[in-house]
Amino acid sequence: MDLQRTLLIGAFALLSFMLLTEWVAFKDASTTASQPTATRLLNGTESTVATLPELPAADSQAAVSGDNEDLPRAPQSADDEPITSVDATAADTEQRIVLVRTDVLQLAIDLVGGDIIELALPEHLEEIDQPDQPFVLLEQNDRRTYVAQSGLIGPDGIDSDARARYTAGSQHYELAPDQDTLVVDLLWQGSNGVKVSKRFTLRRGDYLMDVSYIIDNGGSERWQGNLFGQIKRDNSKDPTADTSGMGMQPFLGAAITQPDERFTKFSFDDMREEPFREQLPGGWIAMIQHYFLSAWIPNPDQSHTYSTRVTASGFNIAGFTSPALVLDPGQQGSVGASFYAGPKDQYRLQEISPYLELSVDYGWLWWIAQPLFWLLTKIHGLVGNWGVAIIALTVLIKAAFFKLSATSYRSMANMRRVAPKMQDIREQYSDDKTKQSQAMMELYRKEKINPMGGCLPVLVQMPVFIALYWVLMESVELRHAPFALWINDLSVMDPYFVLPLLMGASMWFMQKLNPPPADPMQAKIMQWLPVIFTFFFLWFPAGLVLYWVVNNLLSMTQQYVVTKQIEKGAAKPKA
Repeated sequence: MDLQRTLLIGAFALLSFMLLTEWVAFKDASTTASQPTATRLLNGTESTVATLPELPAADSQAAVSGDNEDLPRAPQSADDEPITSVDATAADTEQRIVLVRTDVLQLAIDLVGGDIIELALPEHLEEIDQPDQPFVLLEQNDRRTYVAQSGLIGPDGIDSDARARYTAGSQHYELAPDQDTLVVDLLWQGSNGVKVSKRFTLRRGDYLMDVSYIIDNGGSERWQGNLFGQIKRDNSKDPTADTSGMGMQPFLGAAITQPDERFTKFSFDDMREEPFREQLPGGWIAMIQHYFLSAWIPNPDQSHTYSTRVTASGFNIAGFTSPALVLDPGQQGSVGASFYAGPKDQYRLQEISPYLELSVDYGWLWWIAQPLFWLLTKIHGLVGNWGVAIIALTVLIKAAFFKLSATSYRSMANMRRVAPKMQDIREQYSDDKTKQSQAMMELYRKEKINPMGGCLPVLVQMPVFIALYWVLMESVELRHAPFALWINDLSVMDPYFVLPLLMGASMWFMQKLNPPPADPMQAKIMQWLPVIFTFFFLWFPAGLVLYWVVNNLLSMTQQYVVTKQIEKGAAKPKA
């Protein structure tokens, strides 16, 4: 009968496992199928334009009414009447796109406005099993609107009434193998003699680019305009965030830095309910998501007007407007800002602008998480594998808390040793809780046991473990990072659930080393905890589960050794 029951349980477990893997595969396939097909301007590895999505109208009269909701409000500082921009060419829609390629960036620029309407990262893949498909951060298609806009507004700004229409010397620009810098110039010329060159400067190996405007006032009147830069995004979900609903949901929204607050976040709801507008020195404004961000970094030596808002069409816009540039007739001048679009590499972000690295959001435990991340990167530099680095870091953390953990396990072992005596006291004084408590306290005093001794050391270690959890969740370095055998991506769930099952088994064994709770109902709940945690961990990223498995195995080993020492000492006859 026992053999029959064992075989039945085994068959049920195997069937459940097969059903679970099929359900996960079906869920992934249905999620992919439900995504709108994204039209790509950057087509694979070729510098060619794919079928264009619907782009805004190039007619300069389309926004003369002043209802161009994308454009920010320029500071009122001049009496001059704005001029109307003049199209330099009547190019067809197919000729509106300029493709630019470096070793780490692929971008598509719309000649209407000179906006970046698509940006891909060839060093980061869309899917790990599609090596020819880079991750697309910015895009404008049926799936998502997420673009970087910039221009000149104000009294004479060429984008004040409608987006300026530029021309380019070529539709394709690529960083040559012997080049370290690529310069792309877009040209605009007005009927009043003013010429503007919008220049993109990109560098090898860098996700940061410079966007500058060179203005030549060849007219007979004073020219005045303000630079603006902004990031426009719809409410579509973060494509790199967890979709199971059982993992952490990373922040999606805008962020800025302020003199009195290093890092301020605005969710899309915040932007809708309470738009932000403030003049701040230097600084930056960004749109952040899991693993990646885009950010405008204007001139650090000037004060800029930063703002967040939601347009009537429902688009979320975060941007800045710089002080006015004034040019007398015959003068030339320039104004510009830097734009970053890429991974949340906190050491590179730290170099770009103060506190931009805080976009790698570790929450309120950042002061613990930052040293842990530094140590993790150093270990990875030695071992060359992020999975091995996680194991080594877990071992180092356990070593740091070795004595504290030993105190906790010793207390739990002593509680386990006197558990029979405690049960006798409960039965003897079952009708008198006061005498039961007094007898318990006397037992603790006689056996030199602190009932809270097992809790305090665990509570002290919890902030470190939570901080490490956030480090492993937020680190773009772990995205698509292989470990060993079947685990080729530490940022997604274990496809065969081996690590979660090991975690659940280790949790169950650790429970057996602890004294059972006195309350029968509580004891039953504790017995189900390994099963519940295993179920939740099925969808957790493999890197996080690896950390918990190693931590549990180390804890279980230490607790087993301490428990055996206590039991051995209690078994020795007293002299």
